[in-house]
Amino acid sequence: MKVVAASLTACVLACVLTATALAHGSPGGHPKPSAGCGLGNGIKHVIYVQFDNTHLFRDRPQFASDLEQMPHLLSFMRTQGTLDDNDHTILISHTAGGILSSFTGLYPDRNGQTVTNSYRYFKDDGTTASASAFKYWTDLVDSDGTPPADALPNMVNADSGQPKTTPAPWVPYTRAGCDFGGVGTANLVLENTSTGPNGDMTKVFGQGSPEWNEALASSTGTTPAAKALAQTDFVGFAVHCAKGGGICAGNANAKPDLLPDEPGGYQGFQGLFGAKSVNPAITGGQPVVKDTAGQPITDPFGQPGFPGFDGLLANVSLGYVAQMQEAGVPVTFAYISDAHDNHTLLRASGPGESDYAAQLKSYDDAFGAFFDRLNADGINKSNTLFVFTVDENDHFAGGDSTDGTWSHTYCNITAGQMCPSNQIGEVNANLAALLPGAPPFTVHSDSAPTVYVTGKPGRTDTAVRQFERDAAAKKAVDPYVSSQPTPITKFLADPVEEQTLHMVNADPRRTPTFTLFANPDYFLSTFNVNCPDAAHSVPVCIDYHFAWSHGDATEDIGRTWLGFVGPGVRNLGQTSRIWSDHTDVQPTMLSLLGLKSSYEPDGRVLTQALRGGQGHGHTLTVLGDVYKQITAPFGRFAGDTLVASTRALGSGSAADDSTYTAIENRIQALTQRRDALAAQMRTLLTNAAFGDRHGRVDERRARRLIVQGIVLLAQGRALAAHG
Repeated sequence: MKVVAASLTACVLACVLTATALAHGSPGGHPKPSAGCGLGNGIKHVIYVQFDNTHLFRDRPQFASDLEQMPHLLSFMRTQGTLDDNDHTILISHTAGGILSSFTGLYPDRNGQTVTNSYRYFKDDGTTASASAFKYWTDLVDSDGTPPADALPNMVNADSGQPKTTPAPWVPYTRAGCDFGGVGTANLVLENTSTGPNGDMTKVFGQGSPEWNEALASSTGTTPAAKALAQTDFVGFAVHCAKGGGICAGNANAKPDLLPDEPGGYQGFQGLFGAKSVNPAITGGQPVVKDTAGQPITDPFGQPGFPGFDGLLANVSLGYVAQMQEAGVPVTFAYISDAHDNHTLLRASGPGESDYAAQLKSYDDAFGAFFDRLNADGINKSNTLFVFTVDENDHFAGGDSTDGTWSHTYCNITAGQMCPSNQIGEVNANLAALLPGAPPFTVHSDSAPTVYVTGKPGRTDTAVRQFERDAAAKKAVDPYVSSQPTPITKFLADPVEEQTLHMVNADPRRTPTFTLFANPDYFLSTFNVNCPDAAHSVPVCIDYHFAWSHGDATEDIGRTWLGFVGPGVRNLGQTSRIWSDHTDVQPTMLSLLGLKSSYEPDGRVLTQALRGGQGHGHTLTVLGDVYKQITAPFGRFAGDTLVASTRALGSGSAADDSTYTAIENRIQALTQRRDALAAQMRTLLTNAAFGDRHGRVDERRARRLIVQGIVLLAQGRALAAHG
């Protein structure tokens, strides 16, 4: 009898241990079936990984690039699918804008995020306020104002004729019966714990709910751990569930997934928001998820849950993705934070630096473990669509180093200090000090600052025009370029060219007076830099804490990479022959999956990368190529008109603005023609990819549009060359 009892106890213990191991994602665990998830092309799983500023190309020729130091991932894309190294970001080029354009297939003017990662907007009194671009999908510009200073949606779209919330990217998947998991992905998860009337906690959980009360208590916590608890529990992770089932079925923590502006309606759907509810749902009841090395994922205080967006390292995000997939969440979108910012030492790292290399080594180890785990689960390229991409390529602001050591010191440019050759850091400059004659203004501080002149004067205002001329002419010392003063400004755009660049959305309060695309070594603001302390505050100083600039319209920032692996994807390896940008990700994915969205995307299906797709030279592919060049922010038309815009804004005098007027009028007319032509092309491309005549196109009409596009490009080039 004792033997039987002992055997029974051992059996029960073994079963419990096995169940626990599977719940924590031990390799070899088979994913739960995703009943009702209808995807095409034999695809059963979708794994989308969005890097923050991770480079395929080298920043300094003597040091391996980020992806070269992640051979598990790089080899996977090169040998198993297509790695397009000629992908491009949007303008201004930033994390939020890049990610959200990739998710939606829409340029910033249609998804609402025209300036990120934060943005400014005009208030009724002519001054400006700042808002974060990182908000949950349905949040407003001003989430807590009573009444709000700007009550329009943060993700604003006017396709319907009035400002509404941009359609959500998880909807095509959940409508197809697939649960959709978000791991730190911009605006697909809760981004704050605000308990205000329009805050995330109020809208998702309801005032007075246990979650709301926890957030309120956390906001007044007496210890760092207590203050962090609500973010740890509710921010950063989410599962948007298929209607009537999936992981939300019977789950007491599931909340209504509300999208009141969604085209076609979106009733009856639920979601899980935050680790406090997501973790138990994907681990079989455990409060903690483990990373790819088997370690518990916690916040800095050891509390299970969200580690912060900077804490979403590869081992963390990939651990969550694997756990979700094993728990029967077949579609997972994940964010991985950059490897070059040392969040422990609170400084930037340079190419070849030991801590940077160590971080990339840990990323490579995480991908090795991730792919092994997925293979053991039966999740592989035969049944899974893998997509890997990046939001931007940052410009490295620094000198040179032969051995990967960098000078992490301030360098006082104002005082004439000579910087060491291995100096690292952005050249911080105070625009207000450099341009003392400017009218009152605020900026969204950046390498490409957007400028807002107080009172919101029109673009032809005399003071605005003089401000633009002065900005175009201003020089300062950038020691990475020369010991002599060189121009700060590379390009200028006012609302006319901002429209061309898709930087004007349905919220007129957000349109900048003008945008200054600077030499990317610079970070421009309206305050002096403490160099090294408040007693030595100066207008121009190199600050070693930040060395990776984004936003600008330069090739090293704008050219990114995009990898596809899985059913229906051609094995092209690494290629530069496909010109793409962020908006092409979403339609290409949906085409492979047999899904479609409720709107025409700005992107096109990358047929060159797909099996059975059209090869180079086919009419549809040529049409897509010309379409991108006339409409993409880094396309030829935008580049040429930006050159012309810079000449216009920097030219003339208060007495004679004829050159400005002539060029602006020409840009405006060409952009109107571009928009009309691009709309026709977009409709034709969308119908060919997702319509009833799948893959077929009206050849004669397509050729006419191609010719019109080529003519438009020639006119843009002529304007850039001659004004």
